[in-house]
Amino acid sequence: MHRFHVPPGTANHAEVTLSPEESHHALRVLRLAPGDAVTLLDGAGVEARGAVNAVEKRAVKIAVRERIVHPPLPCALTLFQALPKGRLMESIVEKATELGATRIVPLLTERTISRPDEEHATSKLEKWRTTALEAVKQCGNPWLPRIEAPVNFAEQLRRKEHFDLALVASLHPGARPLRAVFDELRARGPGRPATVAVWVGPEGDFTPQEIAALVHGGVQPITLGRLVLRCDTATVATLALVMGEAAS
Repeated sequence: MHRFHVPPGTANHAEVTLSPEESHHALRVLRLAPGDAVTLLDGAGVEARGAVNAVEKRAVKIAVRERIVHPPLPCALTLFQALPKGRLMESIVEKATELGATRIVPLLTERTISRPDEEHATSKLEKWRTTALEAVKQCGNPWLPRIEAPVNFAEQLRRKEHFDLALVASLHPGARPLRAVFDELRARGPGRPATVAVWVGPEGDFTPQEIAALVHGGVQPITLGRLVLRCDTATVATLALVMGEAAS
């Protein structure tokens, strides 16, 4: 079934008009016609199922027949991702969205090579948000992650955000397996972490000074094994492991 994004609250209506962009995709690419079944996702947990009710020159109207309100995912996961080279961030945003990240914060670290100026940062942010939007439609995730503008590593630390559990994928000595961290957490008492932060470094990893700053702030280093992973592979592996542990 074809999926389309609508603004939060819109799916509560009996009839929904798709945005010009979504209408164009429905008409010109998918060539939908009245009666064709579709699903609407509002990015805030509501999934509406219905069918094309009317097709106008530049607008598609959907008759809503059923609504499903999805509960939040097992934990609200924030990804602090060092900005990689090239277009890798688009792939990271896509995969993080598919894996259920709630929020994605691009970081500018000591070893970050790609440092877009203000104009390019705005363009990239729009592209990342579009990528996340396409990802939720592709995988059926009813929750659209919030993607923020790139922030300096030190500035993010100064914000002193609180998380029930904060982790950093690290190549530095002292990193523990993720299972050991969760076993220790469970031993303290019942209940899952409601909020989790995952920090992933750039090519070459975080510097020892950055790792020390994270550890000082309560972030626990975890290892992904003996092999050195690309930053995008490390992100996917870490998020998949964290969401699996948080759901168990």
